[in-house]
Amino acid sequence: MQRIFDIIFTSLALLVLSPLMIPLVIILRFSGEGEIFYKQNRVGINGESFGLLKFATMLKNSPNLGTGNMTVKNDPRILPLGNFLRKTKINELPQLLNIFLGDMSIIGPRPLTQDHFDGYIQTVQQAIACVRPGLSGMGSIVFRAEEEMLHQHTDAKQFYKEYISPYKGSLEAWYVKNNSLWTYFTLIALTVWVVIFSKSKAVWKIFPSLPKPPVALEKYFL
Repeated sequence: MQRIFDIIFTSLALLVLSPLMIPLVIILRFSGEGEIFYKQNRVGINGESFGLLKFATMLKNSPNLGTGNMTVKNDPRILPLGNFLRKTKINELPQLLNIFLGDMSIIGPRPLTQDHFDGYIQTVQQAIACVRPGLSGMGSIVFRAEEEMLHQHTDAKQFYKEYISPYKGSLEAWYVKNNSLWTYFTLIALTVWVVIFSKSKAVWKIFPSLPKPPVALEKYFL
């Protein structure tokens, strides 16, 4: 049933958002490095790889520069228009095509690069591989300020590995276990809500059974 809603919603979204997306394509073509889309292999349902699409916001060679696949606040690899696209999440809109084609869902665990996927414990890997990854989801909503968190730590990679990745994995596993149409529609509404009210903690009130964050992360959420 979720797949049917994915097709309906993405068809409508592509139609409604085309007046925004088409000018962006033109602007990106003639600015920055001239790249329109960024395509990266991500782990999808059943552990199969697919090409995730985004509007280009960073230098072409970004994965081989700086912090690699991890982006921090004020990352020097981000292009001038990229900051706006990333802050508003407009850079994610091409993933509507991934959803329409069946690679993704509107709601689900965030699609991971292979190295981040391999960083999860096996039980979490098995759980998130059971469903399509999502344009948004529990992990995306809770960690909407992830770049800000990483910016506050000198060893961002270690902080991510030690605290963010394990907790994000537990959130994604919680979503898979509690997946339902109610959760699906509620997380769609929450995604819109936190884009408008970025400091909102509504997710904790609506889903009180969420795994509690480790002490090192409590100040960001509770």
